[in-house]
Amino acid sequence: MYKHMTLFATAVVGILSVSCDHNDDNVPDGPDRLELVFADDTYQLTGVAITAEGRLFTNYPLWSSTYQYALVESKEGNQVSPYPNESMNSWQNGQPGMDKWVCVQAVYCDDQNYLWIVDPAAPMMETVVPDGPKLVKINPQTNTIERTFSLDSITSDTSYVNDVRVDTERGFAYMTNSSEGGILVIDINSGAMKQVLQNHYSVRSDPNYTFVVDGKELTKDGKPVKMHSDGIALTPDGEWLYYKPLTDDKLYRIATERLRNMTLAESDLEAAVEDLGHFTTTDGMTFDQNGNLYLGDIQQSRIMRISPTHEMTEVIRDERLIWPDSYAVSKDGFLYISCSQIQKQPDYNEGVNKRTSPYTIYRMRL
Repeated sequence: MYKHMTLFATAVVGILSVSCDHNDDNVPDGPDRLELVFADDTYQLTGVAITAEGRLFTNYPLWSSTYQYALVESKEGNQVSPYPNESMNSWQNGQPGMDKWVCVQAVYCDDQNYLWIVDPAAPMMETVVPDGPKLVKINPQTNTIERTFSLDSITSDTSYVNDVRVDTERGFAYMTNSSEGGILVIDINSGAMKQVLQNHYSVRSDPNYTFVVDGKELTKDGKPVKMHSDGIALTPDGEWLYYKPLTDDKLYRIATERLRNMTLAESDLEAAVEDLGHFTTTDGMTFDQNGNLYLGDIQQSRIMRISPTHEMTEVIRDERLIWPDSYAVSKDGFLYISCSQIQKQPDYNEGVNKRTSPYTIYRMRL
């Protein structure tokens, strides 16, 4: 059973409280403007999505044996409900991967209020389950799956598809491949798809960047961890796709007009990439409706804002932001932030689990 730490969270956070009323205006201002909206003391979450009605969703990748559900909706009293049903969350090793969640990495709500679920289908971040990697569109009004896009044709058995953004006006979805580096482009009307830029430096983490978290370089099996193209964000007008590797501070963008041309030569795509320079290390990122880009600073427990003219400012710095992971902006002007505490995992600490507090989702008014 889930062991949600409502009392623990209340004691630690003080004036903050776990709440399921995601649209109320009773939130703190000033330096304490982070509001805790969900906490899980047992299972590691990564993604976050908020619908127009204020329904909150999160997901749990299958990264360890401490695992129950892949995708859930937050319910009153800090409880959860497997989404869209228990059966979809019941995959077992050896089963086919197309009709059930295998290892959900991200959940996203588009501007038409549909949910999009990214399932790289790579348990323990290892070999991909055959027929498993997929992008799934769900109608939250009916709680039913409307379409499943198999990614088998454009991914390998070592791909880890990570995040998604959807342009509903033009009918395209864009995704990142964080294990190998690459951008996936899907025409969601025709189903045509491709993976691009896999050989370009913009999707690869800088090998010379030292990614230091909690005072030490992030390593696994004695080697520096390199996570490639991960965070992705679409400008409000749909004209630009921003993306970056996770374990360095570079930021890139490309005009979506180029990506939407399914026959454009790879060399032309590479030439269209714009190197925006050094900013911060982040996992996910998202735009607000004014064209401001919000992203994390994993190394300094901060949330940063990049203006449309690419000027960066600090929004908030708070020790509770332990590996700020994914982001969502609600219709009523809140930024939702999930904290996955990835640097605390045993894989990155010689087998020792260094987590001492729950996995969390916060929100703050923009």
